This record gives sequence, structure tokens and C-alpha cells, in this order.
Amino acid sequence: MAKVFISELVLRDGHQSLIATRMRTEDMLPICAKLDNIGFWSLEAWGGATFDACVRFLREDPWDRLKKLRKALPNSRIQMLLRGQNLLGYRHYSDDVVRAFVQKSADNGVDVFRVFDALNDLRNMKVSIEAVKKAGKVAEGAISYTTSPVHDIPYFVAMAREFEAMGCDTLAIKDMAGLLTPNSTAELVKALKSATSIPIHLHSHATSGLSAMCFLKGVENGATILDTCNSSFGEGASHSSTESIVAALAGTEYDTGLDLAALQEITAYFREVRKKYWQYESAFTGVDTRVLVNQVPGGMISNLSNQLKEQGALNRMDEVLLEIPRVREDLGFPPLVTPTSQIVGTQAVLNVLTGERYQSVTTEVKNYFMGRYGKAPGSVNSEVRSLAIGNQEIITCRPADMLEDEMDKLRGEIESLAKSEEDVLTYAMFPELGRNFLQERAADALKPEQLLPMGTNTACGPFYAANEFNVTLHGETYHIHVTGSGRPGEDARPFYVSVDGVPEEVLVETLAEIEVYGGPGGVATGSGKVKSSDKKSAAGKRPRPSHQGHVTTAMPGTIVDVLAKTGQKVKAGDAVLVIEAMKMENEVQASISGTVIGVFVAKGDAVTPDEALIEIQPE
Repeated sequence: MAKVFISELVLRDGHQSLIATRMRTEDMLPICAKLDNIGFWSLEAWGGATFDACVRFLREDPWDRLKKLRKALPNSRIQMLLRGQNLLGYRHYSDDVVRAFVQKSADNGVDVFRVFDALNDLRNMKVSIEAVKKAGKVAEGAISYTTSPVHDIPYFVAMAREFEAMGCDTLAIKDMAGLLTPNSTAELVKALKSATSIPIHLHSHATSGLSAMCFLKGVENGATILDTCNSSFGEGASHSSTESIVAALAGTEYDTGLDLAALQEITAYFREVRKKYWQYESAFTGVDTRVLVNQVPGGMISNLSNQLKEQGALNRMDEVLLEIPRVREDLGFPPLVTPTSQIVGTQAVLNVLTGERYQSVTTEVKNYFMGRYGKAPGSVNSEVRSLAIGNQEIITCRPADMLEDEMDKLRGEIESLAKSEEDVLTYAMFPELGRNFLQERAADALKPEQLLPMGTNTACGPFYAANEFNVTLHGETYHIHVTGSGRPGEDARPFYVSVDGVPEEVLVETLAEIEVYGGPGGVATGSGKVKSSDKKSAAGKRPRPSHQGHVTTAMPGTIVDVLAKTGQKVKAGDAVLVIEAMKMENEVQASISGTVIGVFVAKGDAVTPDEALIEIQPE
């Protein structure tokens, strides 16, 4: 009798898709014993954006999370999502870093490694798969499913055969955006089943409303493992609910054998847990058939929603969703999965917010055009490529072949803070973020984002926050538009506003803690003093942009690197700053040729488009 196995995604992809990966370890551990007793084929609990979110937002050690989950789930396979040569970061790493990361992940508790590449470039997955096999763990080769003029069944069958030749134990169809239809699922699974002998693992988001039907067609044609998510974090941009699929297959030849009543106990627990994270709820949690056109994955749309909210531009989401397919076509139809989803998504946001397509081109898009992520699936737009990189050389080899071993260098850079090889790897994934995390850990100063009480109404809160309003003072009414803010939690936090169309900065200095009373229309009490200045910022005096020599950023972000110095001669188009916006690093270029006569920023500064960051005197 045929049997279908279930991989449960509630500890990773479910909350990544619906609450921007914000679930904390403390809310996972109490239910682990019940999850462990269900009999899932695997529990996906690590990888993807969880590593980033732990360090960036939750201020947790992601390795510590993995160790705790391993201890709490003694009878279950823990599964992780690994981005091939990108690991869990946004660039390619040298082979020695890849091997070290896989080995340490295995040592700390990962049993199943789902390895994929955003471009489906098999060269970028080979070393990871070899490392998984060497560690004695389950290697799952993943096809990043997408639709385009260049992606068809023969294309995917050729990939599957290569995965089997590499020694993969299972084969995943990773439908990260929910693009599969019942008919295409049946055809693809049938073709893969005929071409290979390894088990087929089917992964599809419920965004388009088709995933449950796709699962049925998948198992009828030979898929034996399904990815589902407990209904407390299921459906919409997440996945078909575990309970529904278990019930649908019960009593058939595909019966999962899982206890529906036991699953309901897990559901009840997570429904209560989810309420704690209301402020991170995505506005895009239901069925959204636009995904069949824009191909935006569940995790991406959740984070895109939060990122646009931070820019004060959530109302422009529809414009961004229309722009994403255009950018994707310009880049040769890459599947939209990390990091290409961020690369395409960030460029689409820039194209919309700046008002002119490719007026500002991100560093990642330039690297993509130069072949530094691998081979594009289709032909790229030659005009856009020329605009982005000019006549720079395009590499054709495996990108990692150009990298020297990095581990010794990384150990030296972080040896004063790293207590283990895992710490070195954390730093490797996110150098600036990782260093800050390790420094704060050493100072016992790690503090997670604040979880607001349900129903809190606060103008500066991260959810339902007003960003445009009128203020009347001494009989005069002013139109205020909040365009950005500095980091929360600081004693003095800058807010960037437009007052009757004139850019201003308000520095809010905390004098007393704010006590918030929950419930609809909650009241906040406290005190503080406000300073206003048209030039002053937390980092010092920054002039307003007033002439062509003033260099500005296209969107709010954080300065990662200052490349230009006072007195240095630069040419128009030279990179003078590196800024992080929407989790991607972007170069800020010289607006004109000349001599740098003023640098108004330093690493770590929060900046906005209303400020001059560098001043250049024309030749």
C-alpha cells in the first residue's frame, strides 16, 4: 500500500511567510514534545531567513536555537533550507566556508539539508551536496520551480537527473511562489518519477489557492513526501494546512497515518502563540492570484510588506508587484527565491520609489549582470545590463572558483569576539550584523524587538502606524508626513518628516519609559522632550541637498561603508558609499566628477533621502 509522508513547516516557513520570521525560540520549545510524537517525515526548523531574523531582530543565537531544538526533538529529523553556495547569506562563499557551515549544522542537529540555488545553477550546489553526504546526512536536491519561456519539463528533468548523479537521497520540487497548477504538477511529477529513482518531495505555497489540489495530483503521480504547515500558520502565503491534507488522504491508499486529534492540540497552542506577534502580521495572508503573474513567494511578500511599511510606502505595493515581473524579465527570468527574490524585489522598489527605472541600480543587480551569482536562465536585457555595468567583464566560470579560502581570514577578523567556530560562521554570514551581535552578546546587552500588547494604538508602532497627519500649534496647522526613522530603542531617536513639503528632522530623546495600556484605542503615558532642526542629525550636521554635488540616497537605510574621503577626486558614477536598505547592500554613486569636500556620514549611521551624505566640488 502506498503511503505519503508529511514534513511539517510550522517552525520555519510558516512563520516566515506570515509574520516575517519573528517567532522566538521560547515559543517553539514548549510544544516540541508533542511535535516530536506525531511521526512527521521531518520538521523544518532552520535555514532560510531564520538565521538572519534571529541575529537581526530577535537577538538570539541561531546556533543556540538549533541545539535547543535538537534536544527537544530527539525522535524527529530536523530539516533546514540551504542556499547552495550562498548558504544562509546573500553572496557566494568560498568552498571551505560552505564545507565548514554544513559540517557544523550537521554537528548541531540538522538531519536533512534541502539544497537549492536561486538560478538553478547546478555548479552552485555541488559542493554543498558533497559536504552533506560526507557528514552522513540526507541530501535533498531542490528544483526552484518557476514558469517562463525557458523553464519547461525537459529543463527540470535534466536537473533531476543531475541531482541523482550527484548522490542526492531525495528530490524536492520547490514551488516557493505557489505557481504550480494541478495539471502542471501531474505532468512534472510523472516526468520526474519516470526519469529518476529517488523519492519526490513536493513543496508548494498556498498563495494562489491551488496547492491542496496540486498535492493530490502529485501523490497520484508518484510524489511521496509533502510539505504542509499547521493551520495556525498555514494557508495564504504559507502552505496547505497539515490537518486538512491529513484528513483528505485518510482512508485512501495515500493515508499519512498521522493522528488528527494530536495535530489539533498543536494547532491550539500555536493559535495562542501567534497572537503575540500581531504587529508583524502581513497584510497579504489570504489567497492572492496575482502571484500567478508576479511570482512573488510567500516569504518575500511578507517581508516586502514590512519593508515598504518602514519606507512609509505600503500604499505603493501594487506598483511594486507590477514592476517585479518587468525586472525579472530584464534579468533573464531568474526564479524568485532568496537571494534573487531580494535582488529583483529591491530593484523593483527602487524603480518605483525613485520614479525612474534603473535610475539607481543596486550592487546586487550589478553583480548579477556580471555573472557573480551564476548563469542566468535566459537572455538578459542588454540595454539594462549596459546601463548597470557598462563594459565590465562578465564571468562564465562557477563564481566560487574565483574565491580564495576564507575561514582563516574570518577567524582572524573576529577572534576577539568569537567563542566558537559557530560564531565565526555567524560573522561570515552577516559581517556587520554578526559583529554587532557578538559585541552586544559580550556586553550582555542583547535585547529583542519589543512585542506590543494586542490592540496597542501608538503613532510610532510598527503596525497600523500613522505616517501622515495634520498638527495644529498656536493656531497654525501643518501637514506632517513621516518619511523614516532611526533605530528604535536608542535614547535619542531621529524621525525624518516633511512639514508642508519641507524636509525636517525631529530628534526625540527619551526621558521616561512609556507605559502602554492594551486594548483597542490603548492609551500611552509618559514624557519626553523634542528637538527640531533642519540640519542636525544623530551623527552630526548634514545639509539638505541643494545642488548637483550633494550625494543622496534613494531610500532610507544604514551606512555600511564610506568609500570616499575628503580631498579625494572622484568621477561621476564612482561608488562613494555603501548603504543597506531592505536587507540588501547598495552602492551610492558620485553624482558628478570632482573633489570630495565634505563627508557627513559614518558607518552605522541611519540616513534618509532628504539629507546630503557627501558633497563634491565639480571640476
